[in-house]
Amino acid sequence: MILEAKNVLYSYKSKRDKIVLKNVSATFEEATFYAIVGSSGSGKTTFLSLLAGLDHPVSGTILYGGEDIRKKGLNDYRRHHVSLVFQNYNLIDYLTAEENVKLGGRRDAEELLREVSIPREDWKRNVLQLSGGQQQRVAIARALASEARVLLADEPTGNLDEDTAGEIIELLKKTAHEMGKCVIVATHSKQLAEEADVVLEISQGKLFR
Repeated sequence: MILEAKNVLYSYKSKRDKIVLKNVSATFEEATFYAIVGSSGSGKTTFLSLLAGLDHPVSGTILYGGEDIRKKGLNDYRRHHVSLVFQNYNLIDYLTAEENVKLGGRRDAEELLREVSIPREDWKRNVLQLSGGQQQRVAIARALASEARVLLADEPTGNLDEDTAGEIIELLKKTAHEMGKCVIVATHSKQLAEEADVVLEISQGKLFR
């Protein structure tokens, strides 16, 4: 077990009566591809943000390697132990594909761009000149540039056509199974959920496996 949510309760700060997650617990292993599913507003993105240390539970704990991430230090945790892929890519739009990947960490950017099937002629192009599928692959390459053992992705196929989504899913599976990372994806996609090793569903504030 590398990551654990333990009795996590979360409510919106502006709506104390609106509980999003009710004492949710889950454990996550390396070399495993997880899909978190649920209806819009069910708390999928919130749960991912808590696992990433981007938000804090009202009560309960997020543990990395058995240690509370707040005791570990959230900056250290986010910098070294977890990497993120967003639905809207969050690339730096005035930089090239290669420059964006270099921001992610120390791994060789050219090697990573090859791994995610970005043609060499596109490495030096501004990311806004790339297709949506290519931009998402660059975002994944940037996340993989980090030596973090956990990769979290929020709706990584949400803006993509079915064929491109399939390529991204295969890349995420490879990241888990061949690179040994713990990959956790929040998604609406039935196609992605069917390919995951473990599917977790959030419904009415509870987490079901």
